[in-house]
Amino acid sequence: MRTLKDFAIKTLVNGLALWLAGIVVAGIHFGRGAEWTGTLKTVVLVAIVFGAVNALIKPVLKFFSTPFIWLTLGLFTLVINAAMLQLTSWLSQQLGLAFHVDEFFWDAVLGALLITFVSMILNAIIPDGKR
Repeated sequence: MRTLKDFAIKTLVNGLALWLAGIVVAGIHFGRGAEWTGTLKTVVLVAIVFGAVNALIKPVLKFFSTPFIWLTLGLFTLVINAAMLQLTSWLSQQLGLAFHVDEFFWDAVLGALLITFVSMILNAIIPDGKR
């Protein structure tokens, strides 16, 4: 039961971070013109897709790019995060969700930076069961 609660909290944090990135970054779009309930449903579903991409693909990508991460003193992680956001955009479109990132450079990179920052803050504020 604890795992389900942790999953719901992570999805909520990802959803809030993605939604804020959609508001702040001009190149990240959630379905415009839809009712707020439709947008909320899209945000939750995209957060689930984003969480799955980060859980399944990001560790493999980080493993194979470890030399680049070391060489750039960790800054290449931002490129990996942007790639995960771009992949989430592509998968969301394949699933029929109204989420789109226009360009990789600037839109995805700025969005990834904002999502990382907001997630760090929210994870620090929201209590974790492991502490």
